[in-house]
Amino acid sequence: MDILDDAKKAEMEDRDRALANHFARTIEPAQDIENGIVFCIRCGREVERERLEVKPNAARCVECQTIHEQQERRNGHRTGL
Repeated sequence: MDILDDAKKAEMEDRDRALANHFARTIEPAQDIENGIVFCIRCGREVERERLEVKPNAARCVECQTIHEQQERRNGHRTGL
């Protein structure tokens, strides 16, 4: 192995570690599901079909998720969609 191989290996390990940390922080709360319909845990409205196509485990509608993320940023926390 030469220095470039070592650098590439270190970069891949750093990336993998960063991704693992990111996904560990973005765990969604449990969904509110009734009769196969997902309801937002904040406002109670039905979570948009388009949102569930992108993020099947979403527990908040787009509007409430946006508000949640803004609050988290103000409090110094990081969150997922």
